[in-house]
Amino acid sequence: MSAQVDISEAKRIVIKIGSALLVDKKTGEVRRPWLETLAEDIARLRARGQEVLVVSSGAIAVGRRHLNLSNSRLRLEESQAAAATGMVRLAHAYQEVLAHHDLTLAQVLITLDDSENRRRYINARNTLETLLRLGAVPLINENDTVATDEIRFGDNDRLAARVAAMISADMLVVLSHMDGLYDRDPTLHPDAVHIALIKGELSPKIVAMAGTGKSAEGSGGMVTKLAAAKIALGAGTCMIIANGTEDYPIRRVEAGGVCTRFVPTANPKTARKQWIAGSLKPNGTVVVDDGALGALKSGKSLLPAGITSIEGEFERGDAIIIEGASGQEVARGLVAYSADDARKIIGYKTSEIENILGYRGRDEMIHRDDLVLN
Repeated sequence: MSAQVDISEAKRIVIKIGSALLVDKKTGEVRRPWLETLAEDIARLRARGQEVLVVSSGAIAVGRRHLNLSNSRLRLEESQAAAATGMVRLAHAYQEVLAHHDLTLAQVLITLDDSENRRRYINARNTLETLLRLGAVPLINENDTVATDEIRFGDNDRLAARVAAMISADMLVVLSHMDGLYDRDPTLHPDAVHIALIKGELSPKIVAMAGTGKSAEGSGGMVTKLAAAKIALGAGTCMIIANGTEDYPIRRVEAGGVCTRFVPTANPKTARKQWIAGSLKPNGTVVVDDGALGALKSGKSLLPAGITSIEGEFERGDAIIIEGASGQEVARGLVAYSADDARKIIGYKTSEIENILGYRGRDEMIHRDDLVLN
């Protein structure tokens, strides 16, 4: 992807929608005409062969009006009740506008725990990958109705970045009432300078520019957006912060609208490989035969038939070491089966897995996207 971060070059895009864009502040209702233009933007991206996920705020803002919760600051249980009411209305609105373009919506609710627990992380990633493969548009929000303070993201900017990292998205577009980062708060300093492009890691100087401001309806401001940018950059995902208040917000960005672009030093695939190779502690080892070793070196996945033995105890999604017949480490990867199930299927063909285990798992013991050669 180019340094200019062209949206048209991204294969997989996460779009984050802020509450202030989606919900009318006075009525508490969804801004349906604006949402219809966003749906047209999404349909246009899909027509170009791009995959799109939407992380949407606004459930609490919509739900609180229907429950007559007028207090400016809601208690946790009130926020959860408002989210339960509002998410139904939000999902229905998204479903209707996307259906006009023959697009299928799929609602996915996630908590912070889902992105940090290895097994839940793998389950969430696999679900999202499957939805995208089947042509759906996932609509993602925090599972506010069950999440406690200890397992909450707290804002959808960071949720969107975690989702982008989880599914190795090329691009994260954060739409709000802001048109990007300034060196000072532009509402207080008319001469504040807009920052158009940031490459690599966020310096302390850049982080200090965020201030502490929040929107009236949302839970985040520029502070949370820079926190999201840090997550995205670490995952090799390009990120854009842009003003989405006008119709056709994605088209406006593509046409050169004012925004701040964050460009990572690595792409999502490279960043994920680095994470697997250096950041995860291996919990076991598998030994492969020469045929499997040759397949791995040619870019193939590791199949059960090529494994001769297993050492250690691990769960699905854990990192493990792959050794050749002579005992040398040749690769590391994220395994698709627990150690107990893996021991039952090594040496067998993928077509035999279901009969042996009693369920249909993945064809690969370790998929090539989850594997790093030494």
